[in-house]
Amino acid sequence: MSVATVSRTLNNQETVDADLADRVRAAAAELGYRRNGLARSLRLQRADVWALIISDIANPFFTAIARGVEDVAQREGFSVVLCNTDEDPAKEAQYLEVAEQEQVSGVILSPNEIGSDISQLTRLGVPVVAVDRPLRERVDSVLVRSAAGAQEATEHLIDAGWRRPACITGPETAQTAIQRLTGYRRALVARKKRPAASLVRHADYRADRAATATAELMDGRNPPDSFFVANSEMALGVLQELRRRGLRVGEDVGLVAFDNAPWTAFTDRPLSVVAQPAYEMGVLAGELLIERVGVPLDQQPAPRVRRLPTELIVRGSSLRP
Repeated sequence: MSVATVSRTLNNQETVDADLADRVRAAAAELGYRRNGLARSLRLQRADVWALIISDIANPFFTAIARGVEDVAQREGFSVVLCNTDEDPAKEAQYLEVAEQEQVSGVILSPNEIGSDISQLTRLGVPVVAVDRPLRERVDSVLVRSAAGAQEATEHLIDAGWRRPACITGPETAQTAIQRLTGYRRALVARKKRPAASLVRHADYRADRAATATAELMDGRNPPDSFFVANSEMALGVLQELRRRGLRVGEDVGLVAFDNAPWTAFTDRPLSVVAQPAYEMGVLAGELLIERVGVPLDQQPAPRVRRLPTELIVRGSSLRP
């Protein structure tokens, strides 16, 4: 039979007669044939590989995104290379360069806080999808409605009877941190409370930095009686500092955090959270990338932005006794 028939069969195309396809696969098995991925990449000028470049693999939020991306990639015949940047722009730049050199089919990127440079990938026509944070460039993006989630969480604290909610959010350069602070302030205005700069702290998305911010707030002249915290890693630092002071969440202090990390339901007082659809974000990012891989530049769809809703899950940490 023809080379084209064999090629279509081994690439799992459905245009080959079933009997012919069975014969091809039987012959391939008998001969011990293995597809030469390197040769195929040279012919196509791309590898059947995606680069998934994320900020912090230790954060369960990004782990769930990675699972969603991988499920789509496997379904569509692609492999995924996972790259962890630790919020380091230099590491991110290195991984973007590797993606370029290895001629990956596409990149899914959680951009760093300062700003990511994907200009070389764009020039080469490598499709990029941003996830969690937007890019300056016009590319497909999968985001969540962070401001709306933060506003709902802060309004919940006030409605539960807490009078002085503080906000511990991420770095001032991070879009997610800005959006969550915006939602916090909108909630105060909506509940006719004056936003106070003394109740806001910016810090790196790390537990130790959040613990320091908590200590500063609690040692202030008018300390808060509750906290809205921008992610689960920072919430660990808040809990650590409150415990050091002998304070119990849900009794002495109220607390709501972004991200429904697995441990949040198992603290002494289960943690109220703003849950993000992390797995669904990964799936959607993968599906957006699939629609661009192998499509000529002049036939690419216009950049799309998908914003997914959050869900407030109320548990004991934000309820007054």
